[in-house]
Amino acid sequence: MASPAAKPPFRRVLIANRGEIALRVIRACREMGMSPVSVYSEADAEAQHVRAADDAVLLGPASPAESYLRIDRVLAAARQMCADAVHPGYGFLAERAEFARAVEDAGITFIGPSSRAISALGDKLAARRVAREVGVPVVPGTFDPAPVYRPDDVADIVEQARAIGLPLLVKASAGGGGRGMRRVERLEELPAALISGSREAAAAFGDGAVYLEREVRPARHVEVQLLGDNAGHVVAVGERDCSIQRRHQKLIEEAPAPGVTVEQRRVVHGLAVRAATVAGLTNAATAEFLLDPEGRFWFLEVNARLQVEHGVTELVSGLDLVREQFLIAAGHPLSDEVLAAAAVAAEPVRHAIEVRLLAEDPARGFTPTPGRIGSWTMPAGPGVRVDAAIDAGERIPPEYDPMIAKLMVWAADRPRAVRRLQRALDEVEVTGIQTTLPFARLLARSPAFEAIDLSTGWVAEHWDPRGDRDRARDIALRAAAVLHEGHAPAGRPAADAAPDGPGARANEPGRERGSEPSAWAAAGRRSGVDRWPR
Repeated sequence: MASPAAKPPFRRVLIANRGEIALRVIRACREMGMSPVSVYSEADAEAQHVRAADDAVLLGPASPAESYLRIDRVLAAARQMCADAVHPGYGFLAERAEFARAVEDAGITFIGPSSRAISALGDKLAARRVAREVGVPVVPGTFDPAPVYRPDDVADIVEQARAIGLPLLVKASAGGGGRGMRRVERLEELPAALISGSREAAAAFGDGAVYLEREVRPARHVEVQLLGDNAGHVVAVGERDCSIQRRHQKLIEEAPAPGVTVEQRRVVHGLAVRAATVAGLTNAATAEFLLDPEGRFWFLEVNARLQVEHGVTELVSGLDLVREQFLIAAGHPLSDEVLAAAAVAAEPVRHAIEVRLLAEDPARGFTPTPGRIGSWTMPAGPGVRVDAAIDAGERIPPEYDPMIAKLMVWAADRPRAVRRLQRALDEVEVTGIQTTLPFARLLARSPAFEAIDLSTGWVAEHWDPRGDRDRARDIALRAAAVLHEGHAPAGRPAADAAPDGPGARANEPGRERGSEPSAWAAAGRRSGVDRWPR
């Protein structure tokens, strides 16, 4: 019998996204014999995902609200290009049930969960109700939208908050990434948190519904990768740990979740499958849980789409999740490869780690730092994968998410994967803008990280603003200074100063302590190359 992949599942696919995920889907299309079509904003006219596609359609201005979030314009582009499928990637419209429904109504295949499943799972409140109905433990909280703008109901919501217990979180019912989330430590803070959280959620997702949830702390964030076909067969193909976060947005992801036993894996995989099956999941989704210090899993939500960190599951399982998405959407049952991966998901034989490289300044609370890339060198070698859609000289626009690359490593076990991550991070060079590279390097060598001392509060507890953070800032400023003739900002060491503080290295060849840098070193800095070993 011919393999399902022998015939392309679709002829032409429109990718309703940008950046590295658009490029990731384009590559899958190429391998499967399908023609990829990109969409873009005016800010992305020269972007890699535009150049890599067979065709590209301009959606509008840089603002997402006038381009990537315009359902009418995306659909018009799909019709114009005669696309028979639309892949939403992640973010933007990926979890908008109305977008999936509009694609379906247009007679075009949506590559992802059905609009019905997105409605049942993509809305966090709906997902909480589904999980509760089938006996999956749910983090204590409310199950209906909070009455944000009804003053007469303030007393009632305050009493509900008192019953849930403090501290608690105000969370957006739609979307993710920490947008709309507010932490409440005192009951008098609740009304303002509800209003500000609702406004942010409405601006980000077009839906201002928020609800209350107890803060489980300390806790680890563990999520299960799910795949489901149109016959109702849902499986788990592994789990990931995403505990290292800032402002509730992930920085580091691992597969499998380190320190979790085989039995715990089986338990959380089963809980995830149970919740997804009753909601009618098709295609790819991720069920998210908190793991408390007692080893109990608490259901949080379901992301009814492909996740940013899907790559680490691919590296451990051997699957191509985007390829499987296309096959499922074309009506194929779960492949033999998926079923084989699910059968051994609780006993993985590899370990993978992903670092998100962001255009942010970790020394200033991870503030976004858009700008133009100077030099750009990514690592290579055994067990290294980099997903990116940027190159030297390209501009990071301020309108979009600041992630510029995903660096992934894998090895036979976690200790070797951590050492490989350390090596790979040392090979990275990005100048011209500040990035989170200094934070990633320090984290990878942290004794707490190596010892699997992980929690969602890790960054606040270990990213010392007076010690590690200052050293990381020095390293980052030196890297950025190479494009400016070696001159660092006032009060900071020059680009070739030692990483552990100001001043020149005593034993650098061709240089005396305190002397001016050699012409050779200065030429290196002008070329974006640090001539001196770190």
